[in-house]
Amino acid sequence: MSSPQSSIFVERAIVDNSIHPGPVSFLSRAAQPSGHGLAKHAFGQLVGTSRLMREVYDHMSRVAPTSATVLIVGDSGTGKELVARTLHDLSRRRHGPYIALNCSAISPMLIESELFGHERGSFTGADRRHHGVFERAMGGTLFLDEVTEMPMDLQVKLLRVLETGTFTRTGGETPLSLDVRFLAATNRQPEEAVKEGKLRADLYYRLKVFQLSLRRLRDRAEDVPPLVEHFLTQTAAIEGQPKHFTSEALAMLSAYSWPGNVRELKNAVYSAYILAGTEITVECLPPEIVMPALKPAPEYNIPMNIGMTTAEAERRLIVATLAHFAGSKSKTAATLGISLKTLYNRLHHYRVQEYGERTA
Repeated sequence: MSSPQSSIFVERAIVDNSIHPGPVSFLSRAAQPSGHGLAKHAFGQLVGTSRLMREVYDHMSRVAPTSATVLIVGDSGTGKELVARTLHDLSRRRHGPYIALNCSAISPMLIESELFGHERGSFTGADRRHHGVFERAMGGTLFLDEVTEMPMDLQVKLLRVLETGTFTRTGGETPLSLDVRFLAATNRQPEEAVKEGKLRADLYYRLKVFQLSLRRLRDRAEDVPPLVEHFLTQTAAIEGQPKHFTSEALAMLSAYSWPGNVRELKNAVYSAYILAGTEITVECLPPEIVMPALKPAPEYNIPMNIGMTTAEAERRLIVATLAHFAGSKSKTAATLGISLKTLYNRLHHYRVQEYGERTA
């Protein structure tokens, strides 16, 4: 259960972004125009106000000020690196360096040197001393992304560093004390990675002092509209022309399953922006988003009586469609060709709860 203090912290951060003064974006910092792109529904570098995201914000606000190692778990594109960056920005080490290393993007032959550094002459081509990320992150935070892709022999050495707080450069003899806060992330389920031999069990339990789990975008469809607004604002600031989505296009974005998660949504917004005039319509959306929504729905017999009012006929259609999609408001709105706001207003007027049930 959230404490009153942490709930207030999350509320304030969402309302006024008081925890992070800079732009909030999935775009690289170098690509961000100065003074633009701050989302209205942001927490640090994350955007969204769904229940699932608010739980993540609450957990982040609790663990960020501590020295605990954090393991961030989530599918590719869910924003693990943004979580790591926000944890650093909220920590006592925020004035120190933040170093991120993608363990899957570095050759297994080079990753040890990149982690530990090396002394001059320690191997062929080592013509000078090299400071690894352990040293470069001193006094700050080190984020090890896709840690399950690290070679197993290095996982043993990383475990020893975490347990002793010391390390030695490759080719060196003198142990160096380490003053770093560790964050790690994986797009695999850690327990499955252990079973598959991708992650040492002892390293997993050492990294899992505190675990944050990020849900897929399709599990929190209500976050799609604020994310779209955020990315559209970012894109307009870069390209220099404001544009807007039609309600039908926005509903279709909300109904899509997003296998690539937030990263795919960002790219879809940029692609649609390029194709649009001042108004971004359904025709501007990528085909993989449009085609599933165009599939004809199964036919159902909805009872309609002679003399029934148009309003009542509309109510029955909306309630039946909502029940067909098991309470998914985004899919219901997209199928009916109305905005989510209109659907919510109708359901409130009908006093309809989930799955088309009516309140007393």
